[in-house]
Amino acid sequence: MESLQQTLQTSLLNPLQPYLKPILSALPEPVDDILLSLLGEHCHATLIRSLDLTADPACLPLAISKVLGVAIVTFSAIVKVPQILKLLSSRSSAGVSFTSYALETISLLITLAYNARQKFPFSTYGESALIAVQDVVVGVLVLAFSGQSAAAGAFVAGVAGIVYALLFSGDTLVDQATMGYLQAGAGILGLASKVPQILTVWKEGGTGQLSAFAVFNYLLGSLMRIFTTFQEVNDKLLLYGFMAGFALNLILGLQMLYYWSGPVTTPAKTPQGKRPQRMTEVQIPVAKSSGASPSLLERALQRDGGDNFADSCEAPREAATAV
Repeated sequence: MESLQQTLQTSLLNPLQPYLKPILSALPEPVDDILLSLLGEHCHATLIRSLDLTADPACLPLAISKVLGVAIVTFSAIVKVPQILKLLSSRSSAGVSFTSYALETISLLITLAYNARQKFPFSTYGESALIAVQDVVVGVLVLAFSGQSAAAGAFVAGVAGIVYALLFSGDTLVDQATMGYLQAGAGILGLASKVPQILTVWKEGGTGQLSAFAVFNYLLGSLMRIFTTFQEVNDKLLLYGFMAGFALNLILGLQMLYYWSGPVTTPAKTPQGKRPQRMTEVQIPVAKSSGASPSLLERALQRDGGDNFADSCEAPREAATAV
């Protein structure tokens, strides 16, 4: 890493310093304050003011981690929006597992509370809050479109209770030691939340209304979270959870690629043993005269034009015979 930093410094930054330093020194104060809060005073002075990657080799990985963390939090605000829109447009929850979203919501709320209580940087866990809100919306839509409106209300009430217990009750309901155990369980819940979705896709033979945007963003986000957690937090509970989550997200991503065209639909089968019946020839009886007097039919033929009338009667007989 240090050799790479030295190469970047020599070949890239040193020639550009006369042009970049005036720009960086003239940054708007709000932007400069954000960079200062993210990098800290030492790395801010080294990277932003001096444009020196070699003065402290630890500053560049920290800066990369901060950029990735901010990107994850930013994109997490919209990661489930395509899924929500897909459910609303189709008004169907086919291919989407409510169990998966419920477990993920609980896992995210625990992770959010654990990180907040540990006072970790918001850039390392901020997406937990944003994704949890979107998960609740998806869960409600899945239940509503499945005809379970009462269950949707109970789900929202349960989420509200968990939020209060973990974030707003202090140590009254959940103390710090219990929070650590819950975080260990949250890692397991996070893994368990992926299994129902994987099984749903496998059983249905397609991804249905599952959003590819959400799946692949999850895959990329979990990979970046491994780096940011290792770089900034180095909490093994969180690190191992993100590593296992990446493995299951990879499986789901591969399923998305495999079933890209959606669930396979089979054409409706016609009942076997039944074949179209052929029309049989129907003999049309013709009235015969006794010879004493012309019959009513013969009189009608003579009056209306026998040839034309006979032809009109003969046509259906020929059509039936042809069949």
